[in-house]
Amino acid sequence: MKRPDICILSHPEIAHVLTMERAIAAVEKVMTAHGRNRVIDPNLLHADVPQGEFHIKTGGVLHGTDGGVFGLKANGGFFGNHTLGLPNIVGVIYLADAQTGCPLAILDSVEISRVRTGAATAVAARRLARPESSVLTVVGTGTQARTQIEALCHILPIKRVRLVGRDRVRTTTRAAEFEAILQVAVEPSTDIEQALKGADVLVTCTPARAPIVPLRTPPPGLFIAAVGADSPGKQELTAALTARCTVVADVLHQCIHVGELQHAIQAGLLTPDQVHAELGAVLCGLRPGRTSAEEVTLYDSTGTALQDVAVGFEVLEAAQACGLGQSISLGG
Repeated sequence: MKRPDICILSHPEIAHVLTMERAIAAVEKVMTAHGRNRVIDPNLLHADVPQGEFHIKTGGVLHGTDGGVFGLKANGGFFGNHTLGLPNIVGVIYLADAQTGCPLAILDSVEISRVRTGAATAVAARRLARPESSVLTVVGTGTQARTQIEALCHILPIKRVRLVGRDRVRTTTRAAEFEAILQVAVEPSTDIEQALKGADVLVTCTPARAPIVPLRTPPPGLFIAAVGADSPGKQELTAALTARCTVVADVLHQCIHVGELQHAIQAGLLTPDQVHAELGAVLCGLRPGRTSAEEVTLYDSTGTALQDVAVGFEVLEAAQACGLGQSISLGG
């Protein structure tokens, strides 16, 4: 039996077929499967280097008796890359047949990582945000900030966005760009506390390594998506704020070590068994999502290869249906 060819997909080819709607559906499906233990368990490796860091994430989707798809994502996070005209997050996703082990595809990871991160927030917000949420505060002015706004506008009636950054000029410029692209009112700010007044949703998406959200007592009913903390030492929220929330983790064992939970647990303010749930358990109905209008909920989003595999496989099928990609034979 000849091994199947490997499909190589470039960034432009992936961007051509990947939509936010497709990503949200794929992420919801795979995280529901995670809640039902119908996945290849996700794992994470991390390595620091002088100019940045590397994540190696693995996991996969099971398809009954047909095996499924295994995936590995090797991403570099180099937050000075923008000065070189390069993406801050770069890497590849490798997909393989989970029944035979044969490689299926190698995909540029930039667009998939970007879109699926926003999609995961949207999936969590459906269960954890108040459905009438209309005011969104986003801390961070990079590409992921735009993606988070786009994703949340798909599933919530967002009417106003407050974009918070340290540099007033950059924040004002980015707010105007996002407003034009996404067709939603975006107000620039450099004051997080002011930008949170009356907010329904808070998203943090920065590479911070110390708390940038000073709140100890969050507004009632707030939904927080903490996106930036995905490696040891990263932190955007105070440990006290995390401990005051109903916390839902994407993958609990990851969040304990690399998410916002690492700091609350290290400070002795939370124990792992006090974490409300993993997202998959909420999606399956094994645990409740938001239970009241006043409850403050937190989605600790460290990112998982389950989402990369699910979105990557959807992209692979869509691209091949359009005749995109380069096939390479390894022979044998």
